[in-house]
Formats: sequence, C-alpha cells, structure tokens
Amino acid sequence: MMAHLVISDPTDYEEAVKSKKWRMAMDDEIKSIEKNHTWKYASEVLQRFGMENYNPVSNPIVPGQKLSRDEGGESVDATQFKQNGGSLMYLTASRPDLMFVVSFISRFMANPTKLHFAAIKRVLRYLKGTVNYGLFYRRGGESRLVGYTDSDYAGDIDDSKSTSGYAFLFSGGAVAWSSRKQPIVTLSTTEAEFIAAAACACQAIWMRRILEEIGHSQEEGTALMCDNTSTIKLSKNPVLHGRSKHIRVRFHFLRDLVKEGIVELQFCGTKEQLADVMTKPLKLEAFQKLRQELGVCTVQC
Repeated sequence: MMAHLVISDPTDYEEAVKSKKWRMAMDDEIKSIEKNHTWKYASEVLQRFGMENYNPVSNPIVPGQKLSRDEGGESVDATQFKQNGGSLMYLTASRPDLMFVVSFISRFMANPTKLHFAAIKRVLRYLKGTVNYGLFYRRGGESRLVGYTDSDYAGDIDDSKSTSGYAFLFSGGAVAWSSRKQPIVTLSTTEAEFIAAAACACQAIWMRRILEEIGHSQEEGTALMCDNTSTIKLSKNPVLHGRSKHIRVRFHFLRDLVKEGIVELQFCGTKEQLADVMTKPLKLEAFQKLRQELGVCTVQC
C-alpha cells in the first residue's frame, strides 16, 4: 500500500511564516516590490510618448474643468490615445493622485478628440514634474483602517451621472482607492453620496478580510468618513423613504453593515475629506494637501 502525502497551502499568515519555503516566497515577493520602481516606469512612459522635454505642470487637470464627448471636435488617433491612457492607468495602481483624472479621461477612449488629447498630454506633463513620487508608509503608523467616501453630484455633462470616490488609509498611507462614474442618475446629493458610501463599504469588507489574514484584525467597526450628514442619517434609518426607493438594495446593504458594527459612517469636514481628490478637479492648494495626506510624496520624503 502506498501512502499519499497531501500538502496544502497555508490558510493564514501565522501558518505561512512557520514554513521556510513560504518565508522565502514572501521574501521574494517583497524584493520584487522593491525592484518595481514606479518612477522608472513613469520615465519610460514619458520617453515612449515623446513628452520628456515638455514643461511640467503642478496639477494633472485644470481646476474645475468639465470634459464632454465633444462630438463636433476634431478626431485624433484613437490607438495612440488608448496607449497613453493604458500606460497612465497602470500607474494609478501606485499613484492615487492620478486616479481621478485618468479615470475621467478614460471615458472618452472610443472617440477621442483634440480636446481629450490635450487633457491627457497635461497629465503627462504633471507626471514629468512628479516622476519620482510614490506612496510612503511609516513604520509603526496607525494600524486602524479608515475609509473616506465622497461623490460629486451630476458632474458628467453628457449624462448627468455622478462620480464616486473612496480612499482607505493604513499605516500612514493610502492602501486602496477608486474613482468611478456611478451606474445610475441620482435625484439628490444625498443619494449620490449614499451610492458612493455603499461602494466604499464593499471595499471595507474586503480590506478587513485581507488585514485579518496578515495579522491585523480590525476589532472595531471601520470608520467611513463622509461629509454629508443626510447620508450618515440615512445609513442609520430603519425606514427607506419613497423618494429613495431606486437605491433600495444599496440602502439595505449599507444599513445592515452599520447595524452589525462592521462599518460606521462618521462625519468629516469637506477640507478633511481625502476622497474629494477622487471626484472632481480641485484647485492646486487643495489637491496638493490631499495628495500629501494620502501619503504620495517624493521618494526622499
């Protein structure tokens, strides 16, 4: 009779660190991350698209700028536009300061015009001035996961849909972020903010599971910072008003998470709302402040 030895993967971090093989694998992953110099890739992007000699700008998008489909505008090479957008989208994995503008411009991939191409060139000029920027985490920093959720209202010129944004901080820097156009047209700022909060709560659940796996269980509910008091009240209200029934599923989902203590919507002022940078083109001073608070800075910081 032949015995079969079944070797299973570790189910959590504690099991993994007991194995020499898995410790070596984790060390290799860390070394790979250390070698993955975002700033080197950023320089390559600028060279690839002939932007290395352009003058840099301090803001990736003109404050308050509204882009539309520009249906009467002069068309440009869609392939090159998509290549530019794809390269910048790759950078958003480690550059939350690029997330909003790249997501915004990507809405026009199908039929780009000169107006859209000028916008994407500005992003590349911003990249030129921040080529050595990256995320910075502090050893011994705050080990409590905190989320920020925000939304503009009917900001899309073409269809009046709003843009949701969120950012999560852990150990002094951003660990997750998103900027995305909402799937439905909302009837008020409260509804738009509520949809954004529900998306943020989904991410919070996933983040809490990941942190638990690596030994950073969140004993208390995750705070989701929101600058809309009506949205916070709605998340705690057991009754859904008739005017908000078209967001029924999101309402019950978020309300249940709040009731179970998994997340809690807390108020923060607009100036302290980190997710604001994910929803709209900000003035330079506000943009730079929020960028720093997300942990994005030069590699020397």
